[in-house]
Amino acid sequence: MKYRDLAVALLSVGAWTVAASGTLAQTQPKMKMSTEIPAGIAVPDSVETRIGTLRFFDGFPDDATVDVLYDNLDFQRAVQAYLLALPPVSQLANRKGIAALGPLNLTVPIFEDRMDSKSLFLTPNNNTPYTWFWLDLSDGPLVLEVPPKVLGAIDDMWYHYVTDIGFVGPDKGEGGKYLILPPGYAGEVPDGYFVVRPDTFHVWVPWRTFLVDGDPKPGVDQVKQHTRIYHLKDAANPPQLNFVDVTGKAFSTLAPADYAFWEYLDQVVQEEPTGSVDATTLGLYASIGIRKGKPFAPDARMKKILTEAAAVGDATARAINARLRIKESYYYPDSAWRTGFYGGYKFEEDGARILDAYSAFFFYATGVTPAMDSKVVGSGSQYMAAFVDSKNRPLDGGKNYRLHLPPDIPVKEFWSVILYDNQTRSMLQTDQRWPAATSQNPKLASNADGSVDIYFGPEAPAGKEDNWIQTVPGKGWNTLFRLYGPLEPWFAKTWRPGEIELVE
Repeated sequence: MKYRDLAVALLSVGAWTVAASGTLAQTQPKMKMSTEIPAGIAVPDSVETRIGTLRFFDGFPDDATVDVLYDNLDFQRAVQAYLLALPPVSQLANRKGIAALGPLNLTVPIFEDRMDSKSLFLTPNNNTPYTWFWLDLSDGPLVLEVPPKVLGAIDDMWYHYVTDIGFVGPDKGEGGKYLILPPGYAGEVPDGYFVVRPDTFHVWVPWRTFLVDGDPKPGVDQVKQHTRIYHLKDAANPPQLNFVDVTGKAFSTLAPADYAFWEYLDQVVQEEPTGSVDATTLGLYASIGIRKGKPFAPDARMKKILTEAAAVGDATARAINARLRIKESYYYPDSAWRTGFYGGYKFEEDGARILDAYSAFFFYATGVTPAMDSKVVGSGSQYMAAFVDSKNRPLDGGKNYRLHLPPDIPVKEFWSVILYDNQTRSMLQTDQRWPAATSQNPKLASNADGSVDIYFGPEAPAGKEDNWIQTVPGKGWNTLFRLYGPLEPWFAKTWRPGEIELVE
């Protein structure tokens, strides 16, 4: 039979069609029970994508395509797991840094002369002394005796808010005894305590005291005099605490951003109950080999994927934080100033997590409590950050800038501007001990109308030394503007800070 005759015969039974090239192409024969498949369901035999050409035989992927797709799936899940794991990994790094100073439950680090730029912490405040410690509940309930006149909170290992303590806590700034119960505790709970039930065995307790006429010592002395930590069973004979002055000490509480990130996450998953973590997040962790009660032992293929995913995850977090796409998080139109708490301290809106706000915050900062997001005139605090100048350009430590704060800065207590290193998100390390300008500084100069100009650059402008914050050529920076006891013009936005202007 000639080729033309064969083609005619095949076409007559509907098993073949003529392709655009003029060659014969096999198709499915027309069957009695056939239903026309709607468009967009069947996959072509070849699909061009960003991960390469994917090939199928009637919808079944070939072996090479399966390998490519699984590598891509594992990588995608790992990057998403990285972004969701920023909070617990940050907490473990925080705990490891503090535990290096002495045993938990017995060691109370305190920045007696305020934290300075020697210590690596995420975006700390250098205006007030911190007390900053971790508790381990694995051996049963702990009693924490809180001194008066502090402002603080308790967060768990997943970075869930547990309770406020001090002025906005149940003790209302009077101090008191907090009974902190481990997860699953079903024993007797005595009267006379503020009872706290965290979801993890390790909890972080930071609080701050305040300056008295510019002096940190009265608040620090109160902490040393009244702070007690002991197991409930040892209430009659509490152990002696070791207060460690960590002002000016060079140590780190920063999380790794490379493969070690996954080892930190696995440690938290193995150590802590997971009942308060949602199933999807745990599912992402499990999909890359991190499961409670199971060894984390990725093979060479998966370790390579996780190493790359950590690099991309860190880069993604940096991009989200530096160039946040949530327009509503910016305070004013065409402004660089934005809030760190878009969606409140839970980073949620209408029951949905605002993922970029969540990632940006936990990459950049520490501490979640409703008090940090409170909007009460004359009390609490408000924060806004800037990562670019008035022309939307990254802030360059080799250039000179000016920030103008109009008259009548709306605060009841004080305000501050602190610079941070883009790499570490810790205080910028320069020749200045505190890279900050604050209304607490009696030398800070105001203009004739009561406004304040702050200058940033490698060298101080002549005559502006008291209003100057040093920067480093070749190093990027960002800043947080804090208001303590913000007043109505702040909330009404009738007062607005200037943008950070490049001085040519």
